[in-house]
Amino acid sequence: MNVGEVAALAGVTVRTLHHYDRIGLLSPSGRTASGYRRYSAADLDRLHQVLVYRELGFTLEEVATLLAADDPGEHFRRQHRLLRERLERTRAMVAAVEMEMEARQMGIRLTPEERFEVFGEHDPERHEAEVRERWGDTDAYAQSARRTAAHTKDDWVRIRAEGEALTRRMADALQAGVAPETPPAMDLAEEHRQQISRNFYACSPGMHAGLGRMYVEDERFTATYEQVAPGLAEWVSAAVQANAVRRG
Repeated sequence: MNVGEVAALAGVTVRTLHHYDRIGLLSPSGRTASGYRRYSAADLDRLHQVLVYRELGFTLEEVATLLAADDPGEHFRRQHRLLRERLERTRAMVAAVEMEMEARQMGIRLTPEERFEVFGEHDPERHEAEVRERWGDTDAYAQSARRTAAHTKDDWVRIRAEGEALTRRMADALQAGVAPETPPAMDLAEEHRQQISRNFYACSPGMHAGLGRMYVEDERFTATYEQVAPGLAEWVSAAVQANAVRRG
């Protein structure tokens, strides 16, 4: 393949490939009679390794050292481990975002250090303006404000752990083929409703149904669930709707 074809395939610029060639990170195996670069399948494999390491945050110098030292199998094992670690960190942040959005209002009395320890970079107070604008005149907002204002750091740690555990069980049910309209799925949805009622505000089946619709209508909610398991947002939404009907 020529340099333009490789650039289009890999989603990088020709200039980037020229730079990789100049620094010896990825030099094409061949040249045409006119001196144009020609990339082999092995060259493309090396480019893939380079791009994965770059995505993981390694500098070009570090990538060059890694590629010179290890066999291809070791690269895949390392990249798999690092990507899994990133995924776990992302899941933890996603859980924090989900909790703060479902709570609708987070008037927490934590120090900045405690807030960062519990929520990471996703400070719930950043969403306060949007929450107040959308739900500030509701009883649920007022009730949630009173309850969350009294929550301690330990309360938030517990709430987050409960939410993560329930989301994981929902994902397991989805992957096991449990239909969202069946009693096991609806029981999980009811547990979700009870968590909200216990920790934030009295969430009626009708209110819960509204939340369920939001999971597929608001891309932020959808992304929260989809990063745990593909299709989970739609599954949870359907289970919540079915449970609301069951509860009348």
